[in-house]
Amino acid sequence: MIVIHASFPIDPEKRDEALELIEALVEQSNEEDGMIEYRATTDVQDENLVRFFEQYENEEAFLAHTQTDHFQEFESQLPALLAGEPEVLRFDVSEATELDL
Repeated sequence: MIVIHASFPIDPEKRDEALELIEALVEQSNEEDGMIEYRATTDVQDENLVRFFEQYENEEAFLAHTQTDHFQEFESQLPALLAGEPEVLRFDVSEATELDL
């Protein structure tokens, strides 16, 4: 499994536009083959920081996602929406266990 955690600082003046694009991206991404889960949320301490949590079955699913029209559209518009440098981390996971709290 491949897990991506990405953080995007959004320009406050572009927040509504960004959230609209992100909502469409999340909806369409969750319909892709090989997608386990694709989520985006705003940070509770900074409403202009959007965090993505993505889980892919394998490398092929991840690469296919990067080639979709909806991802390409988001990626092309992202630079104009940012208020700083994004952080994107990739984790290659061999096992995941659900924890009881």
